[in-house]
Amino acid sequence: MMHGSNFGAFLRHDDSQAPPPIDRALLKRVLAYARPYRRQLNLVLITIFVISSLSLVPPLLMRSLIDTAIENKDIRLVTFLGLGMVAVPLINGVVGVLQRRSTAQMGEGIIFDLRQQLFDHLQSMSLGFYTNTKTGELMSRLNSDVIGAQQAVTTTFVSLVSNIFTVIATLVIMFRLEWRLTMISVAMVPLFIYASRQVGGRLRAVRREQMGNNATMNGIMQETLSVSGALLVKLFGRASYESNRFGESAGEVRDLGIRQAVIGRWFFMALGLLSALGTAVTFWLGAVFAINDIITIGTIVALGAYLGILYGPLTALANARVEFTTSIVSFERVFEVLDLPLDVPEAETPVTLGDVSGSVEFRDVSFAYDASAGFGLESVPRFGWGESGQADDILHQGSSGLTLENVSFVVEPGQTVALVGPSGAGKTTMTYLVPRLYDVTDGAVLIDGVDVRSISSKSLSRAVGVVTQETYLFHDTIEANLRYAKPDATLEELRTAAAAANILDHIDSLPDGFATRVGERGYRLSGGEKQRIAIARVILKDPSILILDEATSHLDSQSEALVQEALERVMENRTSLVIAHRLSTILDADVILVVDNGRIRETGTHEELLALSGLYASLFETQFRDAAAQDT
Repeated sequence: MMHGSNFGAFLRHDDSQAPPPIDRALLKRVLAYARPYRRQLNLVLITIFVISSLSLVPPLLMRSLIDTAIENKDIRLVTFLGLGMVAVPLINGVVGVLQRRSTAQMGEGIIFDLRQQLFDHLQSMSLGFYTNTKTGELMSRLNSDVIGAQQAVTTTFVSLVSNIFTVIATLVIMFRLEWRLTMISVAMVPLFIYASRQVGGRLRAVRREQMGNNATMNGIMQETLSVSGALLVKLFGRASYESNRFGESAGEVRDLGIRQAVIGRWFFMALGLLSALGTAVTFWLGAVFAINDIITIGTIVALGAYLGILYGPLTALANARVEFTTSIVSFERVFEVLDLPLDVPEAETPVTLGDVSGSVEFRDVSFAYDASAGFGLESVPRFGWGESGQADDILHQGSSGLTLENVSFVVEPGQTVALVGPSGAGKTTMTYLVPRLYDVTDGAVLIDGVDVRSISSKSLSRAVGVVTQETYLFHDTIEANLRYAKPDATLEELRTAAAAANILDHIDSLPDGFATRVGERGYRLSGGEKQRIAIARVILKDPSILILDEATSHLDSQSEALVQEALERVMENRTSLVIAHRLSTILDADVILVVDNGRIRETGTHEELLALSGLYASLFETQFRDAAAQDT
């Protein structure tokens, strides 16, 4: 048994961390999601009226049975009253099915609307948001929180309306039967309200903490149970560590669940005690009245039945505040994500590019990750940043705090520009700014003289194609992964693109050909095969501007040769920005940009840069001379 001090400990919570009170604006926003379902809502209200009204009939039938039918020995009336007692639950059951169908339509519709709105908003967030957010936490917001929000509108709201109507109608009938006994019953109502107020806020705080811990637990599961995570855990023998980490998080969820259950149990015990007290006093005084011939026995029986009807909804109403304040946390968590500002917003009047010639200009560009993407989902509760970073370049910010600083250059249509520099110099960041994965902090990036911030996202996506080092493939067929670039591509187009990417022969050698499933993140394919499928996907897209983070440095020589040949094909007649890892790519480039510490230090061709005897010459000696010897 839990002592009073322990119960107090369960109820206590840190007021400094308590969520803000539920205000009218929040409730108005919540109810807005029910507005498209007015027809279903009106039907639910009608069924509530019918069911609640019919539920009040049986006590009156019992009163007539005792005081009239039995007293007058009227068998016909007894039969009629008995049939009435059967008809009431039958009719209520049929109407209840109609009510359940309407609430299901409304509830599932709200789930759909919330999920779609959340998903669309998250799709509009920049890459910086995702580098600061665990996928498991996003899944928690889209699943658990959305379902909790739906329950606040359907289950809690329907229960609230039904119980309010039942309480009012029951009190009206009880006052007409015996107003003095009814007044004694009503005297218990303030105690119900007091208990509700004491527990509601505390359960809301526990619920919010519980949902946050659930999201953390989901994040751990997503990280460690994915293919990449499972491989890392096994290779480093960290299964015990991950098990302990998961156990700690799951333990916190367990403890909060116990705390919530105990608080709720104490609450219902208090309500049950109040109900029993009110019933006992009413029956005792009713018996005194009956002995003194003030009321009939049938009236006492009817009032006893109505007390059961009254205290049930009163208990539910007292609990409704608790349920609503806890379930509203789900809406709060959903709104927190929906209210995140778009860090890469669409222009008010976006420009649609026509035929793109392919010129690219960086005009005095400066960029800092913390300025462009200073939040992730972890910052939603307003407790600040998480610990995750923003790609490798953020670890190499200069003394000014900028990853890129005053970068200016122009790429003419059809030119190939090679980006060369030490790791973390800012090369990847520069390529991310062209397709607008991030927005510049200062300056501008222009395509055909148009600032990318003014170009519509669809138009920009059509103009720019990217092949990254880390190729991502969906857990689907090769054909589906290729069609991601061009959904209406014909089989002949797929084969042509695959041939240009040097992967067609391999696809044809597979038992299922293009219908072969590639596995989670493409793990059923080798690194070279995944890269060539990614290249074929870009060929299908047919962009005017191509960005390549050459991915041949970690491949075997045969795969490297096939990928390099495919890259050379895809670069033909396109403006190309290439983060160069191979000497051949550098030698073939029209211009070489040497990047270091977020600035362009040198510009020129291979021979011109070697003649400067500067940073490029040093990089050539340390990184490319061995490759040059192999090529000769």
